[in-house]
Amino acid sequence: MLLIILLGLVVVGITVVIQGYSTFFWLRKLQSYRASLTVTQLQKRAVLILISTASFLIFIHLVQSGVWASLYLLLPGIDEFETFEKAMYFSLVTFTTLGYGEITIGSDSRLLAGLEAINGIILIGWSTAFMFAIFLKVIDHFREYSE
Repeated sequence: MLLIILLGLVVVGITVVIQGYSTFFWLRKLQSYRASLTVTQLQKRAVLILISTASFLIFIHLVQSGVWASLYLLLPGIDEFETFEKAMYFSLVTFTTLGYGEITIGSDSRLLAGLEAINGIILIGWSTAFMFAIFLKVIDHFREYSE
């Protein structure tokens, strides 16, 4: 059991690193994009910035769920997933804490599902805060130039 928890914590660490580097990468991209636009262009592209940010964050969560799905496929004690698609489905449902329950891990490795749910709550919360921060920047930009 302790080995499974440690393995789960390693995957949590990997997904946090993915989240950290990805959000800083996206922030730098947005800053350079914003610097290349005039005020009018930025105002016209505000919704595009929000849509692309949301899409990027969703992509990052798909990658993070894929890391968990890969772990489920690689562990010898877990035989519920014959394909990557099934493991990915379980991972997405667990990561988002939706938890349909039609697929479960029956082995001693089922503690990983709980760790993934905790991981998902934290990372989706991080993405929500990041998205809100970008939204506030867009709102502030409109305020600055509308007065």
